[in-house]
Amino acid sequence: MIRQPYYPFRSEQAQAEYEALCQERAKAWPASSETVTLESASGRTFVRACGRTTDPALVLLPGARGGSLMWTPHVAALSAHYRTYALDIIGDVGFSVNRYKISKAEDLVNWLDEVLAVLAPTEPVNLLGMSYGGWIAAEYALRFPRRLRNVVLLAPGGTVLPISWGFFMRITPLCLPIPGLGGSPLRRTLHWIFRDSAQGSEAVRALFEEVVADMQKVWHLFALPRPPWPNVLDDKAWQGFRVPCLFLVGENEKIYSAQAAVRRLSRVAPQVKAEIIPGAGHDLTMAQVELVIRKVLEFLGERAVIAPAA
Repeated sequence: MIRQPYYPFRSEQAQAEYEALCQERAKAWPASSETVTLESASGRTFVRACGRTTDPALVLLPGARGGSLMWTPHVAALSAHYRTYALDIIGDVGFSVNRYKISKAEDLVNWLDEVLAVLAPTEPVNLLGMSYGGWIAAEYALRFPRRLRNVVLLAPGGTVLPISWGFFMRITPLCLPIPGLGGSPLRRTLHWIFRDSAQGSEAVRALFEEVVADMQKVWHLFALPRPPWPNVLDDKAWQGFRVPCLFLVGENEKIYSAQAAVRRLSRVAPQVKAEIIPGAGHDLTMAQVELVIRKVLEFLGERAVIAPAA
């Protein structure tokens, strides 16, 4: 693929602005961390690593157009128990750069497998994905179950149920490189998706405003194609899901009905631990930071002594 040297940014100036934004936001990231860039067949992957190298690995996949810094409110607590690796998803917002066109789930799964082969070549890892990252995590667990100890899916896109038409109509523009839509329309969309955070405590509202401001800025800095759309796993796939799995979804979720998602998993995949998070929607990682962290750590801790799936 022939690209400008500043890809995936719109210009050299856009790249500089994003680097400055990340440097400012990274001040809230734990000081005892490091950043690494990994080269693989799929391209270059940017990783924020934190925690003791002797602890089990926990790989974090952000939501679409999010980037690794979306885990800032969570990483300190998670890194107290795990060696965390927060990735910028290839072909999306961040400093990762794809070498080839990302057009299907297999492209993302293969990329992730290349990255894990470098981060943890001999040991299975824990994998946690939010929204789009949750879909990727589920697809990876299906194809490479032996590489994982556990997988946590936070409101994964698709995966359990089709994405609702209302969400689709609102979110599609966020995935397209249209420079003129980064202002009020974007803010209204995010306010609808993240309503619990927009109406939450002072601290939660401040986090929401920061997310909105960053996404509005990112909109103008990146020139990215629309990513592959998340699919729904059929009954056979869920019935054969072998990796210990935690599924968390906010009660006010907009991408699909939280209640219907839990009912489907209870019916076709009772081995999956599925729970609804109160007082949250697709913003469960903002509106209920402490509760989500506690649920994740409890799930991973319960299974710390369980051997990985054969």
